[in-house]
Amino acid sequence: MPGNNQTIISQFLLLGLPISPENKHLFYALLLAMYLTTVLGNLIIIILICLDSHLHTPMYLFLSNLSFSDLCFSSVTMPKLLQNMQSQVPSIPYAGCLTQVYFFLFFAALEDFILVAMAYDRYVAICFPLHYASIMSPKLCVSLVLLSWVLTTLYAMLQTLLLARLSFCENNVIPHFFCDLSALLKLACSDIHINELMILIIGGLVVILPFLLIIVSYARIISSILKVPSTRGIHKVFSTCGSHLSVVSLFYGTIIGLYLCPSDNNSTLKNTAMSMMYTVVTPMLNPFIYSLRNRDIKEALKKVFQKKSLL
Repeated sequence: MPGNNQTIISQFLLLGLPISPENKHLFYALLLAMYLTTVLGNLIIIILICLDSHLHTPMYLFLSNLSFSDLCFSSVTMPKLLQNMQSQVPSIPYAGCLTQVYFFLFFAALEDFILVAMAYDRYVAICFPLHYASIMSPKLCVSLVLLSWVLTTLYAMLQTLLLARLSFCENNVIPHFFCDLSALLKLACSDIHINELMILIIGGLVVILPFLLIIVSYARIISSILKVPSTRGIHKVFSTCGSHLSVVSLFYGTIIGLYLCPSDNNSTLKNTAMSMMYTVVTPMLNPFIYSLRNRDIKEALKKVFQKKSLL
């Protein structure tokens, strides 16, 4: 009954990953190892930034928020996926599904906004080095972080409330490993035009606008370096921006590939593979990208080990 506002079904069934039964244990062990690596890697970065006073700078304030976002983003889907892989009936309650949608959208959008703040920080550091301290004041940095959290809260709340007003009647099988918003809309038996419109307008602003701001920041950085071309200048760009660009490429590459370049052929398998990239692989790789390419993080880690060896 399309006009009925009540949800008839009480739970959804998650089809999970397209894995053959004989490979299930191998994939379970692999995914568990990846999830634990994600949690540990991001926690180490957060702890190092908190402990080392040399890392109490704008860049590392944003990085600690990015690590926290990655840790939580992965935790929204991975524990439930691992639990369902061991379960005979891989289900999720209706309320649990809406909660997962909310936090998934929240931490995905938070990552978007934090990456923009980091791009702006690199832009100021390279294009206005003498004015960096005055422009990137503690007040501005905290304001950027708070604004990111407020905007993501409003975005995730709006999309989740719009989803909650829909009716779900008979089909409760989600062909995914988590409660994906687009997959849920396909199951709804009430009008979803407002939902689709909001995804197009607000979703576009949350993904496309941050991406364009990052592109503009790096275009300005590259043009300022090219004005005074030198090996030292080019090295400076790659050393300060390499890590951030790697993370941006990984995160936006998979999202754009998934949502802006849809394909009909083998779409379920493609969607699952791409979703695994940005929900599992990217949050796991980010700490490695920053720790391996970042001298300050390496130094902070050395200090911690040196202190331990002295005890």
